[in-house]
Amino acid sequence: MSNLETRPREEVCAAGSHAPSSGTPGTSPRVEILDHRQVPLGGTRAMDVRRTLPQRARSLVGAWCFLDHYGPDDVSTSDGMQVPPHPHTGLQTVSWLFEGEILHRDSVGSLQTVRPGELNLMTAGRGISHSEESPAGLRPPLLHGVQLWVALPGDRLGDEPFFEHHGDLPLWSGPRGERVQVLVGSLSVGGVELRSTATVFTPLVGAQVDLPAGASVQVEVDPRFEHALLVDTGDASFEGVLVPVASLGYVEPGCSTVTVSAGERPVRAVLIGGEPFAEEIVMWWNFVGRSHDDVAAARADWMAQVEVAQGDEAGAPGASGAEVPVPVPGDGGTRYAAGATGRRFGEVVGYDGGPLPAPVLPDIRLVPRRRPV
Repeated sequence: MSNLETRPREEVCAAGSHAPSSGTPGTSPRVEILDHRQVPLGGTRAMDVRRTLPQRARSLVGAWCFLDHYGPDDVSTSDGMQVPPHPHTGLQTVSWLFEGEILHRDSVGSLQTVRPGELNLMTAGRGISHSEESPAGLRPPLLHGVQLWVALPGDRLGDEPFFEHHGDLPLWSGPRGERVQVLVGSLSVGGVELRSTATVFTPLVGAQVDLPAGASVQVEVDPRFEHALLVDTGDASFEGVLVPVASLGYVEPGCSTVTVSAGERPVRAVLIGGEPFAEEIVMWWNFVGRSHDDVAAARADWMAQVEVAQGDEAGAPGASGAEVPVPVPGDGGTRYAAGATGRRFGEVVGYDGGPLPAPVLPDIRLVPRRRPV
């Protein structure tokens, strides 16, 4: 999914140093509450989202570098979500819905509708483009979910892009209607391991937790991981601390279990976690790199493609002049490199409309910063 801010900030994100939690594994650690900020996206997707990552207090949770929470939005009397083809680099996009449907198209030839309980996972590598639409015709009236990004490690920034859809993710159900479904990575509930087959490149976990009123669930996790809980609905407590709706409750590495509890109202929440990310990243618009120059070059390459799409032949094949790879066979079949059509980000076939131009890149170069511990 996309960041459609018209004036996005350039963010320098780093994991910083982490000390283990003060308690022993399995005890209640300090829970840090991270409030969201309201972000108007504007443009063709005129909606507000509630953003909890990145922020100054905590810019990364493991390799999770971006988290937007949106809806429920009524799409029954409008065109719904209409996001034109746009680019990504250096990240994985995680599309996860609570309600509704989204139709995904991309430049490696994917055409896939995602629904609640299913995962769309797109790995951008050196460059990919995609569009997102509410399906035409009869569709669910509400759109509600989360948009997450995972930063790729430095040795994966030049990889070819690819796309995965997972429609049968591991699920644990408890006797009172408790549910834990794992999107990526693995965890255990009641001694039962739940492991997703989705491709990730750093130690990582993501899961949806649903609890009826008054219920709780203890999740066995990797003590090397830091974790955060996003509350979608209900009265949720994380390690005994109440987390407001649309906020994150953050827990440092060092605990082998975390507990999510529901109060008087049922809870739906998303648990994310991972080993503290070892690299500093620069993130602007839909690009993740390691420097301002990385994102500036990606923007230049994308705008060259936009000019070509608008009929300006002088823009091909990309402002950076980088050599574009071609499709290569792999052990799992053929994966198409970015720019299989002769341009870095490839072409989204079948979308009725032109690509989305990038915003103007700020002139100021950021000085890398470290987040507070």
